[in-house]
Amino acid sequence: MIGSLLIANRGEIAVRIMRTCRRMGIRTVAVFSDADRDAQHVAYADEAVRIGPAAARDSYLRAEAIMEAATRSGAEAIHPGYGFLSEKPDLPLLCRQAGRIFVGPSAECITAMGPKIGSKLIAEKAGVPSVPGYAGDDQSNAALAEAAARIGYPVMIKASAGGGGKGMRRVFEAQELLPALDMARAEAQAAFGDPALLIEKLVMRPRHLEVQVAGDKHGNVVHLFERDCSVQRNNQKVLEEAPAPHLDPAIRAKLLERGVALARAIGYDNLGTVEFILEDGFDEPWFLEMNTRLQVEHPVTEAITGYDLVEWQIRIAADERLPALQPDIRESGHAIEARITAERADQGFRPDTGQIEGYAEPASIRIDSGVKAGSEVTLFYDSLLAKAIAAGPDRATACARLAAGLRDFAILGPATTLPFLIDAVEHPIFADGKATTRFIEEAFPDGWTAKRPRQRLARALAALLWLEKQKAALPNVDAWNSLPGFRLLAPAGGVATSRLIAEEEDEATKLEVRLLPDGRRRVSDANGGIELALRTGPESFELAFEDRILRGSHATAGGRIRLTLDGETFDIRIGSEARPAAAAGGGGAGSGAVLAPMPGVVAEIRVAPGDKVEAGQIVAVLESMKLFTSLSAGVDGVVADIACQPGDTVQAGKRLVLIEPSSA
Repeated sequence: MIGSLLIANRGEIAVRIMRTCRRMGIRTVAVFSDADRDAQHVAYADEAVRIGPAAARDSYLRAEAIMEAATRSGAEAIHPGYGFLSEKPDLPLLCRQAGRIFVGPSAECITAMGPKIGSKLIAEKAGVPSVPGYAGDDQSNAALAEAAARIGYPVMIKASAGGGGKGMRRVFEAQELLPALDMARAEAQAAFGDPALLIEKLVMRPRHLEVQVAGDKHGNVVHLFERDCSVQRNNQKVLEEAPAPHLDPAIRAKLLERGVALARAIGYDNLGTVEFILEDGFDEPWFLEMNTRLQVEHPVTEAITGYDLVEWQIRIAADERLPALQPDIRESGHAIEARITAERADQGFRPDTGQIEGYAEPASIRIDSGVKAGSEVTLFYDSLLAKAIAAGPDRATACARLAAGLRDFAILGPATTLPFLIDAVEHPIFADGKATTRFIEEAFPDGWTAKRPRQRLARALAALLWLEKQKAALPNVDAWNSLPGFRLLAPAGGVATSRLIAEEEDEATKLEVRLLPDGRRRVSDANGGIELALRTGPESFELAFEDRILRGSHATAGGRIRLTLDGETFDIRIGSEARPAAAAGGGGAGSGAVLAPMPGVVAEIRVAPGDKVEAGQIVAVLESMKLFTSLSAGVDGVVADIACQPGDTVQAGKRLVLIEPSSA
């Protein structure tokens, strides 16, 4: 058995692997970049080794740095996790040369199935049908354009070397193809070091299904049933479940048979996932790709089978036989996983960054997390923070448990997808098990926005939390009588008031807070008053109003109050004097200012001062959390100024390009 294991990854997957190692008595070694010096996975490991600067290409993507860390720490084996080097043959080849164990499939399996183009040819030989498309060697724009025309629009462009939504673009008309090819190539090169693309027929209403397979070095291959990962945003998974709901038994049999057949065809020797799409209303699952690694969504398979898949990986890598063969593998119940990411779901899932100021996990469901209070969410890595996994004897129970757990999960700081996930899990389409990959656009046709029924109550609560903070900062002083903005309405010890301002986004609300004789507070706005009683702890609160009690988490930084209340998350700035809301900075429709919509790194500037541009023309490209975003001119005009250059790190709202609008 392996005695020490280096995890060549970061975040929640590194911590999750270490938990299994700790249970198995295996010593763990973490690696970290400069951005991750204080990360959770570093603190959780038995030892940690620095591997380079913040950028992934200078640290986590350097196979030689990983091997050097293994040598320095004396690690016997290396686990790649997912992403980064997990689907490249470099690391297993280096491990073989150095006499170290690679916890994953052989370099030959990765080489065979890594590129989507090659994997489709292998699948065809194994009798596993693929989505109609083009996977040729000629990567010229002319060849790809000809293929797209032959296949017929709409089409999907995909990076041959990877997944996770990187290097993918939907194209509905011929004139959209060339810009989409440029963006997909750039994204594929940045994420995987390989710009090769393939084109497939875009299936308009597919279900995304996948088969968990496992093979050992003794010729045994099994499946551990299927998962449904249809709920996606930006071609990246959001909700995953096992087993797939409402799947016809005949289709399921085809799916599992084809997954095992493909694994057998290449002599697969660790855990992997064979992915398929199934057009809604059809009975033929089409092969998409094989991921030669552990999947983000593996916990739902663990929940229905009872197996620890990381332990399986370790035992297979150590040359043991599969822990179970097909007749002994059973499934029971249902499990659903939600990916919690640092994104603004109300702004098209725009990535967000910053420090996590408050963090509290629900006790009722499984949480795989790589962050804690104090963790810094940066633009250098994927936006995934944690995963919430709920299981039950049936799907309805799993859904209910997941929604309840998400309501009890507090992550305060950067915006997260927690409120969106609650709405998604409870939406009738998902609740009925009828989601396709178009779920988000069909469930939220105008884009998702938070319902926020507790907004008035949250403002009132934020005001009280702010006052508590001010009072704590003034020991031995009656804060109600001494803070700016307070007015004494009665003799000392009587009723006092304060007039405050609560700001959210660009909206400011005037509040009046009155201390009542019985210790309660009355918080009033233009719509009336709310009487509250509040108890607080360092990170939690208990709020009583209208004979009800609500509990949640809070964090305070300066005048900003972040809190969770009844499943909603709020970020409210409180002040004792009215002050104008922060200027929006322009950049809206019709503006000549092109602003960064999110923190990121400037990848390209496509114009120069003095250039004439048209509204809608791409003038810059921003890279954030491994994804590329095209920024377009909002008006016809002439480029007056460029305030950045490629390679610059910019914050959200930063003006990148200024266009002088043409006169009418």
